[in-house]
Amino acid sequence: MRRNSRSALLAAALVAALAAGPLAVPAFAASAAPVSGAPSSSAPSSVRATTGPDAEALAAALAGLPDQDATAAQIRVGGDGRWLGTAGVRDLRTGAPALENGRFRAGSVTKVVTASIVLQLAAEGRIDLDGTVQQYLPGLLTEDFDPITVRQLLNYTSGLRPGASLGDTVEAGYPHRFETLTPRQVVAASVARGPAYAPGTRQSYGNIHYTVLGMLIEKVTGDAYAHQAAVRVFRPLGMRHTSFPDGADPRIHGPHNRGYDRIDGTLVDVTDWNMSDRWAAGDMISTTADLERLLVGLFRGRVVPQPQLKEMFTLPDVPRARYAAALERMELNGKVIWGKTGSRPGYAAAIAATRDLSRTVVYAVNATNAKDDGLPIAQRFGFPAFNR
Repeated sequence: MRRNSRSALLAAALVAALAAGPLAVPAFAASAAPVSGAPSSSAPSSVRATTGPDAEALAAALAGLPDQDATAAQIRVGGDGRWLGTAGVRDLRTGAPALENGRFRAGSVTKVVTASIVLQLAAEGRIDLDGTVQQYLPGLLTEDFDPITVRQLLNYTSGLRPGASLGDTVEAGYPHRFETLTPRQVVAASVARGPAYAPGTRQSYGNIHYTVLGMLIEKVTGDAYAHQAAVRVFRPLGMRHTSFPDGADPRIHGPHNRGYDRIDGTLVDVTDWNMSDRWAAGDMISTTADLERLLVGLFRGRVVPQPQLKEMFTLPDVPRARYAAALERMELNGKVIWGKTGSRPGYAAAIAATRDLSRTVVYAVNATNAKDDGLPIAQRFGFPAFNR
């Protein structure tokens, strides 16, 4: 009884917020079915577990959804033991339960795919990681830039400044959500600002490095980036539900949980949004099952040959480096974890694992402040996977 009352209060609070803005929805009650082995007060709408992960902490992360932080979440833990959980709602208008394997915008997890393609091309001898942007994409950079290597693009030490954007915040971008910026426009704006620092001397995470890498992939292969991703990564790994939008298409095709974000204090449906300006840096749509295939296949050397794969687990020799080629290194509970987070309005995602794959986690969260600091979302939905 208390749990039902709590759900009703959460629903009422969300509905009140929605009714104040452009989207109003009827009241709903979030489903939370009791699960064997987990207290009913903390059980997500669907959970399947075996031995291994800290199931109690993972279930607690999903408890009470939807709430002020997220409307839905999917968590998939693997390695030594397995745990799957889903909670929240698919649509605030109807209150339908969240989909267990719904599609979502994976944001910067896309960079893992981009880095994989570049490293495959390096293994084939078609790209030299010590070759330069000036060599492969002549005329893209001005004479103000020192030579920038492919490796420096991969590990975010290129010195390029951020490129053009249709809005650096959800609030700023929302009025422009159906507009388009081409990769060349994005890069041209970066180049016009000149270098931020000498290549290879600092690490500065950003989309611009991977936008240039996308252009490099197309130049070297003579093919579209999205097609190269499909034939080199998605199809070989059986990622049947992963794709890129067709140009400026703002929709997520196939079953998905809708995304909501706060704009000027009001919760707004932001599911439909043209993300083409993020392209090879953050335009991918996927599922947790597919991203688990990517994570496991990558770490096992099935995506990138072992000699080149080491680039994804080697930090550059610069102060306070956290990123290798695409992947970020962190330590949790004495474990070294490698992974990548991503966010787009209404959606936050992550893949992470120990190097030996003894523990893996993939999550997709319909976060109501996805473009803010992603650490609270990671702490709540990802970190518990590494408790033990």
